[in-house]
Amino acid sequence: MNTKNKAFRLTIRGILTALIILQVMVPFLGYIPLGITDLTIIHITVIIAAITLGTKDGMFIGLVWGIFTVIRAFTSPTSPLDTLVFTNPIISVVPRILVGLVAGLIFGWIYKHKKNLTLSVILSAVAGTLTNTILVLSLMGILYTKPVAAAYGVDPSALLGVLGTIVATNGVTEVIGAAIITPLIVKALFSATHLKPDNRN
Repeated sequence: MNTKNKAFRLTIRGILTALIILQVMVPFLGYIPLGITDLTIIHITVIIAAITLGTKDGMFIGLVWGIFTVIRAFTSPTSPLDTLVFTNPIISVVPRILVGLVAGLIFGWIYKHKKNLTLSVILSAVAGTLTNTILVLSLMGILYTKPVAAAYGVDPSALLGVLGTIVATNGVTEVIGAAIITPLIVKALFSATHLKPDNRN
């Protein structure tokens, strides 16, 4: 990779890093508050990084997301669960890193075998979105069963059903959004820049 391409990739990485920090810290840019929980759209930035720059960069952008999620939970929580749940890096950081890992690996594997950009991007976006939604909600239920159940106003024995409902509502909405938005942005980046699906790291 020549110096010009390295500088270009560094610029794109810097833009995506700045964008994800803004999405975490500025209300409504990355999260849409829905009372007890948030509808997340910020994961799309991580997925785009993983697809266009590669798995490592996707994981790095996911790490930035996780770190600033912790900071936001301490400084400006938007829901009752923020200070309880998202100050724990196991919930706020690990799933975010894995979004980049899963999205990058899925895209790379499918594109290598199918050479179909749209299909590869959509399946990568779906996998990355589900990784975040399922891991975050599962870890919340496992690590903070009683407090989370109390926050939702249900008995701990009914928490699994509540979290499953969230996956089936918020999760499906997030999947659909990612499957529509991600291909549009990725195709635009590949068409307008030096980034190419065959030259990812």
